[in-house]
Amino acid sequence: MNDETPPNRCRIVLIAPPALTAERLAEALRGGDVASLILPQGDMGEAAFQAMAEKLVPLAQKAGAAAIIAGDSRIAGRVQADGIHLEGARQDLAETIERLQGKMMVGTGGVKTRDDALDLGEERPDYMFFGRFGYDNTPEPHRRNLALGAWWAEMIAVPCIVLAGSDIASVEEVARTGAEFVAVSAAVFADGVDARAAVAAANALLDQTAPRFED
Repeated sequence: MNDETPPNRCRIVLIAPPALTAERLAEALRGGDVASLILPQGDMGEAAFQAMAEKLVPLAQKAGAAAIIAGDSRIAGRVQADGIHLEGARQDLAETIERLQGKMMVGTGGVKTRDDALDLGEERPDYMFFGRFGYDNTPEPHRRNLALGAWWAEMIAVPCIVLAGSDIASVEEVARTGAEFVAVSAAVFADGVDARAAVAAANALLDQTAPRFED
């Protein structure tokens, strides 16, 4: 269960793997503070993805975590999600932000360079995501994501999320960049992982080592 007052340091964002069950998500959410849940559609068909979202979105929201749908604003609206994650052309991002302003948060990502990040950042999304869904397959975070996150956090006011590695201890390295949020997926949801214990361990590490933000 999340605290009523969020911690004043880097917070956890859960990235749902394909076919994440409600039971598995509930287990993770019992591990402590979680800022949000991002649900990527991946290779799932529209009907199957919406059915999954209908189960997971209210579960996340009940625990105090914002539920974000990656890629399909229609499904985001149908399941009453809190936001949408959109990657692609700047014009598409701009149009989505204008259309959903005041109704739903809009985040973006998928960038590989500073120039690409700055270009999308001109549209003032609610956050910038550094990483690729499903690519947290090494224990450590990707070096490029860490570098981009550190640069962005120092220079740009828009919050950023940096993808951690498959080892839960890697959240500490992400937090050192100054990023507002650390994304975890395999470190929590991989086969054989105790999801509740993993989230609890991540929160403990962040409590102990993450820089505190100014009020």
